[in-house]
Amino acid sequence: MSVAKVTEITSSSSKSFEDALQAGIKRASKTLENVQSAWIQDHEVGIKDGNITEYRVRMKVTFILTDWPGASRADVNGSSCLGIR
Repeated sequence: MSVAKVTEITSSSSKSFEDALQAGIKRASKTLENVQSAWIQDHEVGIKDGNITEYRVRMKVTFILTDWPGASRADVNGSSCLGIR
Protein backbone atom coordinates (compact mmCIF):
# COMPACT_ATOMS: atom_id res chain seq x y z
CA MET A 1 0.00 0.00 0.00
CA SER A 2 1.24 3.50 -0.82
CA VAL A 3 0.30 6.84 0.62
CA ALA A 4 0.88 9.97 -1.42
CA LYS A 5 1.05 13.64 -0.51
CA VAL A 6 0.45 16.63 -2.76
CA THR A 7 2.23 19.95 -2.34
CA GLU A 8 1.80 23.15 -4.32
CA ILE A 9 4.80 25.01 -5.72
CA THR A 10 5.32 27.98 -8.02
CA SER A 11 8.26 28.23 -10.38
CA SER A 12 9.33 30.96 -12.77
CA SER A 13 11.62 31.51 -15.73
CA SER A 14 12.57 34.39 -17.98
CA LYS A 15 12.67 31.97 -20.96
CA SER A 16 9.42 29.97 -21.24
CA PHE A 17 6.66 28.06 -19.48
CA GLU A 18 8.48 24.82 -20.31
CA ASP A 19 11.64 26.12 -18.63
CA ALA A 20 9.65 27.20 -15.55
CA LEU A 21 8.05 23.75 -15.37
CA GLN A 22 11.39 21.94 -15.70
CA ALA A 23 12.99 24.17 -13.05
CA GLY A 24 10.11 23.56 -10.64
CA ILE A 25 10.21 19.77 -11.03
CA LYS A 26 14.00 19.71 -10.72
CA ARG A 27 13.90 21.78 -7.53
CA ALA A 28 11.04 19.79 -6.00
CA SER A 29 12.93 16.57 -6.67
CA LYS A 30 15.89 17.85 -4.63
CA THR A 31 13.73 18.24 -1.52
CA LEU A 32 10.99 15.66 -2.00
CA GLU A 33 11.64 11.95 -2.45
CA ASN A 34 9.62 9.75 -4.76
CA VAL A 35 8.11 12.52 -6.92
CA GLN A 36 5.56 10.80 -9.16
CA SER A 37 3.63 13.47 -11.05
CA ALA A 38 2.73 17.13 -11.36
CA TRP A 39 -0.52 18.81 -12.28
CA ILE A 40 -0.27 22.27 -13.78
CA GLN A 41 -2.83 24.27 -11.86
CA ASP A 42 -2.18 27.68 -13.36
CA HIS A 43 0.24 29.64 -15.46
CA GLU A 44 0.76 33.36 -15.92
CA VAL A 45 3.22 35.87 -17.27
CA GLY A 46 4.85 38.92 -15.77
CA ILE A 47 4.77 41.97 -18.05
CA LYS A 48 6.83 45.15 -18.06
CA ASP A 49 6.49 47.90 -20.66
CA GLY A 50 4.30 45.66 -22.81
CA ASN A 51 6.85 42.82 -22.91
CA ILE A 52 6.76 39.44 -21.20
CA THR A 53 9.46 39.40 -18.55
CA GLU A 54 8.64 36.23 -16.64
CA TYR A 55 6.77 32.96 -17.14
CA ARG A 56 5.23 31.47 -13.97
CA VAL A 57 3.80 28.00 -13.41
CA ARG A 58 1.84 26.92 -10.34
CA MET A 59 1.75 23.17 -9.98
CA LYS A 60 0.70 20.47 -7.57
CA VAL A 61 3.45 17.89 -7.15
CA THR A 62 2.58 14.38 -5.96
CA PHE A 63 5.11 12.27 -4.08
CA ILE A 64 4.94 8.93 -2.27
CA LEU A 65 5.54 9.01 1.49
CA THR A 66 8.11 6.66 2.96
CA ASP A 67 8.96 5.69 6.54
CA TRP A 68 12.03 7.12 8.18
CA PRO A 69 14.70 4.41 8.44
CA GLY A 70 14.96 3.18 12.03
CA ALA A 71 12.10 5.39 13.26
CA SER A 72 9.39 3.89 15.42
CA ARG A 73 5.79 5.03 15.38
CA ALA A 74 6.39 6.90 18.66
CA ASP A 75 9.33 8.78 17.10
CA VAL A 76 7.27 9.89 14.12
CA ASN A 77 4.20 10.89 16.15
CA GLY A 78 6.03 12.34 19.17
CA SER A 79 7.68 15.71 19.54
CA SER A 80 11.13 14.13 20.01
CA CYS A 81 11.51 13.72 16.24
CA LEU A 82 11.40 17.52 15.94
CA GLY A 83 13.98 18.04 18.65
CA ILE A 84 11.31 19.56 20.92
CA ARG A 85 10.87 18.28 24.46
